[in-house]
Amino acid sequence: MIAAAPIDALRLIDRGAREGVPGVLMTLTAITGSASRAIGTQMAVLADGRQIGSFSGGCIETAIAAEAMEVLAAGVPRTVRYGVGSPYIDVRLPCGGGIDVLFTPQPDPARVRAALARLDQRQPATLALGEHVQHYAPPLRLIALGHGEDLRALVRLARGFGVDVCAYAPLPDCAGDDVILPLLTRTHLPALTGDAWTAIVFVFHDRDWEDCLLPQALALPAYYHGAVGSHRTHQARVDRLRAAGVPAARIDALRGPIGVIPATRNPATLALSILAELVQDYEACAGRMAWQPGAPVRA
Repeated sequence: MIAAAPIDALRLIDRGAREGVPGVLMTLTAITGSASRAIGTQMAVLADGRQIGSFSGGCIETAIAAEAMEVLAAGVPRTVRYGVGSPYIDVRLPCGGGIDVLFTPQPDPARVRAALARLDQRQPATLALGEHVQHYAPPLRLIALGHGEDLRALVRLARGFGVDVCAYAPLPDCAGDDVILPLLTRTHLPALTGDAWTAIVFVFHDRDWEDCLLPQALALPAYYHGAVGSHRTHQARVDRLRAAGVPAARIDALRGPIGVIPATRNPATLALSILAELVQDYEACAGRMAWQPGAPVRA
C-alpha cells in the first residue's frame, strides 16, 4: 500500500473495535476553494495512538488527531472547519482553501463490519455517518494474461501500488514465480470472474494465445478490457474478433493500443503507462458506481 484509502481507515476502526480499543472515524465532507484531498477522504485514529490516512500534506494531521481524542472523550460527533473560515487561526492549509471534517466517535462495530464484508465480497457499500453518507467501492482488481518481461513488469508495479492482481502466463514464463499462475491451454480461460471494478489486460505478443482466449475474456464483466500492441496490431485483432463472430459491442469495449504513454517499448514504462490508465478509469468508474446496488449499511 503506497497510501491509505478510505477502506483502510474503516479497517483500522474495525481492528480497534475487535481489540477493545475505541477510535474515531474522520471524513472530509466539504471543501471551500482548493484542497489536496477529495470529499470522502477518511482518516482513523485509535485511543492507543494508531492512525491512518491524511487530509493534507501533513500540516493539519496533528491537530486532527488531537481533536479526535477530544471527540472520543466527549462521545459526540462534531464537524470542524480547518483552513479558511476555521476558528483555529494557527492551523492553515497550504493550498489556501478550507475543509470540513466530520468526527464520528466509535462507529457502530456491527455496521462497520457489515460494510467491510460487502467490500470483501466485491460489492459496493455505504455507511451513514449522521447526515453524511459515505460510499465505498471495491478495490481495483487486475486480471493480466500474457508472457515475458512486459507481463512481469505490470504485475510487479500493480502489486506495489496495492492492486489485487490475478496473473497468468504460459509455461515456462511462470516457472519459479509464486505470483504468476500457469496458463495451461490456448483454448480455455482459467476459472475467472469479473465485475465492475476489475480490469482485464492481455499482454501477449503472440496472436495464437489471443484467438480463443480474448473472446472469452470479453464476455466477462469488467470496467476495462485491453490488449497491448500497435494500431495496426489492434486493427488486425479487431478483424479476427469480427470474423469469429464476437458481438460488436464487446469488440468496441476492447482498448488498443493501451496506456497513457504512446508507443513505449520499455517494459517498465509500458507497465507504468498501462497502470496509470487503469487507475484513471477505475477512479472514474468507482465515482459513478459506488452507490450501486444494495441498501445502505447505516451506522
